[in-house]
Amino acid sequence: MKVWESFIDISHGWGVGTFILRFVVAILVGTMIGIDRERKNRGAGVKTHVIVCLGSALAMMTSQYVAVNFPYVKNDMTRIGAQVISGVGFLGVGTIMVTGKNQVRGLTTAAGLWACASVGLAIGIGFVEGGIIATLMIMFTLKVLNYVDRTIYNHARYFDLYIEFSGNEGLICFRKDLAGLGVKCHNFIPSKKAIRENVYTATVTIELPDIKGREEMLEKIESFEYIQYMEEL
Repeated sequence: MKVWESFIDISHGWGVGTFILRFVVAILVGTMIGIDRERKNRGAGVKTHVIVCLGSALAMMTSQYVAVNFPYVKNDMTRIGAQVISGVGFLGVGTIMVTGKNQVRGLTTAAGLWACASVGLAIGIGFVEGGIIATLMIMFTLKVLNYVDRTIYNHARYFDLYIEFSGNEGLICFRKDLAGLGVKCHNFIPSKKAIRENVYTATVTIELPDIKGREEMLEKIESFEYIQYMEEL
């Protein structure tokens, strides 16, 4: 406890030692969040998260520096931090992409960058304990809640599918054949043009009658003679 209290006292202080400590903590928490993204081969990895966290910490420390050294100047210490939050939002948008199969990728990475910037701001102003706790919560979300996501997915009755059909006839017959299996069809969005000769695509949300036998049902759908390719989104 004494070590922790000394650590917090230094982080709340003002001086070269404090600056170094805050930057080191910013590097550590940025690395922790970035490793998770790097392992999953996402667009923003360790370096990106560390730079965002360091930059945010520096921005907040600069605000504090102005307030400490220029007390006669009107200074809103939250102004630079607010600009960082909005600026990182644009950076996060750059990691979000929609694939040709209408899959949205990069949302978690974008949220991680935004959260990493917020942690950096907290560390930069000296709220190191809050930044560390927030980092642990972020890691809990990325690691542990990932299993919750999978559990929910494994018990879901709704699925988004990307399908490639042989000719327009498949687009017409698909809904009828689904109804014959007791599967409901929602949000059927066919392509306007063929992606290659006589091959048309569509994205669709299906509702299975029961989660039991899900794999068998999906295999039956994929076995339709007019379906060339099918993938869950």
